[in-house]
Amino acid sequence: MRFLCVAFVLLIMISPMTAQSVPFAKDGMVRAAYLATNPAHAVKDPKTGEARGVVIDLVQELGRVHKVKATPIPLPNPAAVIDAVRKGEAEIGFVAYNPERAGPVEFSKPYLLVNQTFIVSDDSPIKAIADIDKQGRKLGATRADSIALYLGRTLKQGQLVQLDNSAPDAVFKMLREGAIDAFGANRQRLTGITRGVAGIRLLPDDLYGVEQTIIVPGGRRDAQDAANKFIDDVRKSGFLQKSIERSGVIGISVANPR
Repeated sequence: MRFLCVAFVLLIMISPMTAQSVPFAKDGMVRAAYLATNPAHAVKDPKTGEARGVVIDLVQELGRVHKVKATPIPLPNPAAVIDAVRKGEAEIGFVAYNPERAGPVEFSKPYLLVNQTFIVSDDSPIKAIADIDKQGRKLGATRADSIALYLGRTLKQGQLVQLDNSAPDAVFKMLREGAIDAFGANRQRLTGITRGVAGIRLLPDDLYGVEQTIIVPGGRRDAQDAANKFIDDVRKSGFLQKSIERSGVIGISVANPR
């Protein structure tokens, strides 16, 4: 009997990680919220109509490694992702780090950088990022987007104009009419919406790289540590770099380890 008890304990110790031992799993499942509108997270496959991209790959890998069911949940904006994690509607979320968002959630170390730049009208005197923060310049960005938060912290002379409607046609109209002098967002999005559009120009350089992170509920240091380990593992193994290459998304790169 003693031998059987010892053998049972050893079996538990050497068996693969179970769903219960994964801090960010609930009932053997991880629901992962992400930004459906951010190409750095995912895009719709033109052939299948299904989402594919870096975040989709990471969610699938997380499920495989930890032997849990991992389900990506597309949401419309960062606030919705944060709320889903805060309210327990998702166990983890993928969102850019911004100090303004801290409190309800804990941020992992960054796994990805997403380059941010601007579009301007063809006749604009703005030729590069160095021309952006000048007296009288009106700089548009989607309300509460990463670049809007960044500009709100860093602008010294220019004026931030936060847009509730940042649909391409609305942005182009504001640029052409002079309501804004430039519109900022991630390079992939701006490249896509300006392709074939006359009278709009994409700047050649970038303002900064937005750090993409995994978020967990506030106060959950165990889940934060687990997310950090997962990021370290996919970075070291080359999985993350290969996922970026497969995605075909412009202007994203692996974040340096911390």
